[in-house]
Amino acid sequence: MEGWTEVLVPGFFAGLVAMAVPAAIERFGGLTGGLLGTVPSTIVPAAIGIRGTAPDEALFVASMAMVPAGMFLNAVFLWLWRVLPPTLPPWPIIARLAVMVVLSLAVWLALAVAVVQGGERLILGGIPAMALGLGGTLAIVVLGVVACWRYVPAPPGARSVPPWMHLCRGVLAWAAIASAVWLSSVGGAVAAGIVSIFPAIFVTTMVALWLSQGEAVQAGAVGPMMLGSSSVAAFALLSVVTMPTLGTATGAVAAWLGAVCTTSVPAWLWLRRDTASH
Repeated sequence: MEGWTEVLVPGFFAGLVAMAVPAAIERFGGLTGGLLGTVPSTIVPAAIGIRGTAPDEALFVASMAMVPAGMFLNAVFLWLWRVLPPTLPPWPIIARLAVMVVLSLAVWLALAVAVVQGGERLILGGIPAMALGLGGTLAIVVLGVVACWRYVPAPPGARSVPPWMHLCRGVLAWAAIASAVWLSSVGGAVAAGIVSIFPAIFVTTMVALWLSQGEAVQAGAVGPMMLGSSSVAAFALLSVVTMPTLGTATGAVAAWLGAVCTTSVPAWLWLRRDTASH
């Protein structure tokens, strides 16, 4: 690897992507905004950076194959933001928010450690990495459908999110992607795949919505965001085929289009149909 440039540059672009993603949930409501907010974004520079720094193609495949497992963890993370708030005591909003952040990130971290260790053992044991990736993607879809099966109001926000929160999204995304690329460069393929989808945007989105819009807006966005997360998993799996075949840049575009067409669009159509009946 040629110095730190190959680590920092993808992280920088990922931060820009995270900051450039429109405040869709606040503007369009949790259904459409939740899906728009989960189309492949920071994973794109992460995949490009990991492929450029991975010692060999097998490590790139392993990293991308573990992304669905990481996105499943993110779906669980989001689910906690729907089921836990009603169980919290009637504390001040800041106290309730602080508890939610600590609990949800603690669960994510514990599960991430278990997934990294388990994934490495399974791959070393002969289980194809792509099989794990496909299984993780299916699990995301099932969990997302379950989360969206019961109608939950998803109103648009009435107030704008403060600029400092958008900056936090960018900084956290930059740190996560730069760390993932660095891990890939030193051979930590499984860990790189998990770190590349650290819920930086999700946690800042939940915090921003909670503070500026109230609990109802963020609760309504959870289901569509969980289901929409499958597009990131689909991008990772498709990139394993498209990047080596078409080249890194063209392959990334093809994987993005394929992921959106096979996951985001069908999910949006299904959710719109379900919402129209209410």
